[in-house]
Amino acid sequence: MANVQVIQRHAHLASAVKLEFVNGREGKVAKAVLTAISNSRRGSGEERSEEATAIQWTLWAKQAEHAAEYLGKGSHVNIVGRVRNNHYQDSDGAEVYGLAFTVDEIDYLDSKAEGEARRAREGAGDPPAAAPSAASSSRKARSERQPAHA
Repeated sequence: MANVQVIQRHAHLASAVKLEFVNGREGKVAKAVLTAISNSRRGSGEERSEEATAIQWTLWAKQAEHAAEYLGKGSHVNIVGRVRNNHYQDSDGAEVYGLAFTVDEIDYLDSKAEGEARRAREGAGDPPAAAPSAASSSRKARSERQPAHA
């Protein structure tokens, strides 16, 4: 089955990322679902209109875990992924048609400070251990380093 590439630019998340662990070929694997909304504008002057497009994306493995950790409602992202036809028969025997969007690449557009502020507002607590703050960084402060002329 062929896949079609989809690019969603300058989108923001409509809600928090939903993370779950599902059974995969080699044990449990992380699966995250997020809804990204982007706006497109058409026309000019008084004829100008704006249309919002919301796409529900699925992320897998480490990419899913990172998205759940670092993104929240309102986070800004660029997404490159693929869409495929999702056709199946439900339990009643009815044919169900839909589209499944899977993320290949995701760019986090918010700064580290914006992300930490958003997590604090959402009650996520402390910043992640993988991203130490400037105060706890292993780099020496300017006053502790040797002057450039020495």
